[in-house]
Amino acid sequence: MTVTLRPLRAGDEEVAVRWAADPMFCRAADWTPGLASRVVRRHWKALIAGGDPAFLRLGAELDGRLVGFVDLAGLSGTSAEFGIAIGERALWGQGAARQAGEALIAHAAELGLSQLTALVHAPNTRSHALMRRLGFVEAGHADPETYMGEVVPVIRYERELCSDQPHS
Repeated sequence: MTVTLRPLRAGDEEVAVRWAADPMFCRAADWTPGLASRVVRRHWKALIAGGDPAFLRLGAELDGRLVGFVDLAGLSGTSAEFGIAIGERALWGQGAARQAGEALIAHAAELGLSQLTALVHAPNTRSHALMRRLGFVEAGHADPETYMGEVVPVIRYERELCSDQPHS
């Protein structure tokens, strides 16, 4: 299994509609469950069109099909918030998120970023393990958020990226 990243493209919104129909995925990914397909399509078409220089979403692909996505949010010259979602539940726990995360870290370094942050809901043990496997370290707490229907603590992770850029 090899997960690769690619730009979003027309048609990806239909895959997102399928993910949005999965209540367990919606609860885990903090998507509003039960959204109308037209709402999901409209949102994803806007993401595909791009236009926000501070946000990058790429598709995570396995064997030529979209299975999830990765995000760099709050992009500045040196840092961004890192995110991963695997929409195909059959792939949860199978290494797809790790591969997508490794590819996103490499891409972030190519963009010249030097630091990534990630926010993980305290009960999400798989995501905590993933962050550690990807080289992130715990760096405190963020404001509590709703996760799986209840308000929970949020753990902040950070990862420094190696850079070939000369330091000034």
